[in-house]
Amino acid sequence: MNISLLGCGWLGLPLAQHLIATGHVVKGSTTSIDKKEVLKSISIEPFLIVLKEDKFEGDMSNFLHQSEILIIDIPPKLRGLVKENFVQKIKNLIPYIEQSTIKKVLFISSTSVYADTENLPYITEETIPNPDTESGKQLYEVEQLLQNNNKFETTILRFGGLIGVNRNPINMLAGRTDVANPEAPINFIHQTDCIGVIEAILNQNSWNEIYNAVGLDHILRKEYYTSKAKELGLTPPQFNYENTSVGKYVLNAKIKNKLGYTFKVEA
Repeated sequence: MNISLLGCGWLGLPLAQHLIATGHVVKGSTTSIDKKEVLKSISIEPFLIVLKEDKFEGDMSNFLHQSEILIIDIPPKLRGLVKENFVQKIKNLIPYIEQSTIKKVLFISSTSVYADTENLPYITEETIPNPDTESGKQLYEVEQLLQNNNKFETTILRFGGLIGVNRNPINMLAGRTDVANPEAPINFIHQTDCIGVIEAILNQNSWNEIYNAVGLDHILRKEYYTSKAKELGLTPPQFNYENTSVGKYVLNAKIKNKLGYTFKVEA
């Protein structure tokens, strides 16, 4: 298949490499001029594209041209001093999708569209999202924008916390005190399984679907971070037990049952 991949970052780049290795043709976008050469060196056709609220920079028409599938893997930039309107960015993109050869869209979303609560609910794809963060709210609005468009088919893939190569929250939590929610479960997914689930969706033509993608384990935060710190030779964090833990158990049964996918890496 010919695939356009919007966002060749921590997940997008190894995903593109895997897709190319399995016979697909991939166009990839980056916001960095320097990174264009990196993409080119691994057989990705590179495009410099920057989405903004009022416009975008780059050749979007050629980026989408002749591709059947668009994978959108760009996170909302809602932290720090500069906060952008992610919904408006995607609204600016949609007319170009409609006018292109794209027939199917895979949108990488997040389990943050489900709020954390004290009763630690079990979450499935049938659960109605109730985001309580700005990021979650904007992601859910974008999901609806894409799924309600009848010019193309959209599958929503809601990842849990991303872990893998050079990425694990313990690196930020090690040695800290007063860490919240010790009794809440983790809902992580390893980079290897992120790529595996995406490949399963593409191979099985699983469109107009919603999938929650988390790994196998739902061990508690206190257990996971203490164990991971010891494994990596870091100082374990200290937890705050004064407040009731909030969180959720995100279930992955639909991915296993509908796609027949077996998760390869435990959190």
